[in-house]
Amino acid sequence: MGRRPNGASSTYLGADGSWHGRVTVGVKDDGSPDRRHVRGKTEAAVIKKVRLLERERDSGTVRKAGQRWTVKTWLIHWVENIAAPAVRENTIAGYRVAVYRHLIPGLGGHRLERLEPEHLERFYRRMQENGSAPATAHQAHRTIRTALNESVRRGHLARNPAALAKAPRLAESEIEPYSVTEVQRLMAATRGRRNSARWAVALALGLRQGEALGLRWSDVDLDAGTLVVRRGRQRPRWRHGCDKPCGRKFGGHCPNRQPTRAETAETKSRAGRRTIGLPAELVNLLREHHQEQTQARATAAQLWADGGWLFATPTGEPVNPRTDYDEWKRLLKLAGLRDGRLHDARHTAATVLLIPGVAERAVMGIMGWSNSAMATRYQHLTGQVRRDIARKVDGLLWKKDSGSTS
Repeated sequence: MGRRPNGASSTYLGADGSWHGRVTVGVKDDGSPDRRHVRGKTEAAVIKKVRLLERERDSGTVRKAGQRWTVKTWLIHWVENIAAPAVRENTIAGYRVAVYRHLIPGLGGHRLERLEPEHLERFYRRMQENGSAPATAHQAHRTIRTALNESVRRGHLARNPAALAKAPRLAESEIEPYSVTEVQRLMAATRGRRNSARWAVALALGLRQGEALGLRWSDVDLDAGTLVVRRGRQRPRWRHGCDKPCGRKFGGHCPNRQPTRAETAETKSRAGRRTIGLPAELVNLLREHHQEQTQARATAAQLWADGGWLFATPTGEPVNPRTDYDEWKRLLKLAGLRDGRLHDARHTAATVLLIPGVAERAVMGIMGWSNSAMATRYQHLTGQVRRDIARKVDGLLWKKDSGSTS
């Protein structure tokens, strides 16, 4: 029998009484052969393992050589070194909650290459049995799917088990936007209140909360009747700024608190940076708002912090998103309307655009959508929209011909 060529697979009985196999699957980073070792109690078992490695080598799905990751070590490396520098601050905060609070305690001990879809599905079920909402389990699923996609791209995994696992089921919740009549009642309830034009901007233009609170006067041209969305207001975060412990538990309660994040960030996407035409009535409201803010500046005198914010506190500082949310809830009660999320104002604005039949491309520009699929999420066939469609069909099919003779 001739000599086996270099790099060929081999099986042999070792001095320890076990059968061993070796398969060359490629080349390591340092240029040396990447020769993998398998072991078993019988020759048949080892031959089976050798052939599996050969198939993985030939199909390009063999695990990359090097550190043998656990789910815990990979998730920590991914979230801190790969995701953190590349995504927005709010996104990484959500990833960290999913990783440290749920995924590592529930799955961290698994070897990465041995993680199976069934492990994930049982984990999602345990989360919900222990009190987590389906949305929380779904967030954990999306996070580990994203993390494992990166491990596949880097050759640490041959396939992504999270892509095969059945995601937690989310209940479909039908969002009911406010009707035109309800919007008018809400607008009436804002009269005489600070920053009342803020709600006209939300309900007429569909700006996100951060986009509305991040506006500056330099973004508005009242003579031209346009508004430019460039940035979004971020939720403030604070750390202690005291030299000696102040006794306050949270940094935000410290008398000398220091901010840990910027007041604003760029828009979520390129489509989010947009110029919007202002309805004439909204221009009038913003002119009145400018006069009110000028009076507030004079009242605050030296206490006024001139940041140029379109919507500001009594001392000129940017409005806290939490304060803004509480004001929305108060306005709903004042207007006698049903309770709703602040984001429902965006759904309302998108749906109102259906009534006059605004073209889809124009709606995308106003709302800051990068693709038309978002319309199915935000535009709803309300009773008013259905009646308007019915009237148009009625006029089209049963329109009387004025030139006909009896």
